[in-house]
Amino acid sequence: MSTLEPERGTGTGTLVEPTPQVSHGDGDHERFAHYVQKDKIMASALDGTPVVALCGKVWVPGRDPKKYPVCPMCKEIYDSMGSGGDEGGKDK
Repeated sequence: MSTLEPERGTGTGTLVEPTPQVSHGDGDHERFAHYVQKDKIMASALDGTPVVALCGKVWVPGRDPKKYPVCPMCKEIYDSMGSGGDEGGKDK
């Protein structure tokens, strides 16, 4: 018998693929609204592409940001940018 052929009579089974382990850190990013460029939020709403917040969180917005407090890290970065910053879109 060739080593490339499966053994016969071994029974049938179900192939189970491992579930990828996605780390969300301590979960704090899920409890806040984050600052993102307004044009990026609009693009994400149209085509579903992920956005990147000032603090580095990457996600596809889908929740009402008004229901959450602003991410302290995003707020600190936004405040340090001054009034000339274009990254004023708040979304969660």
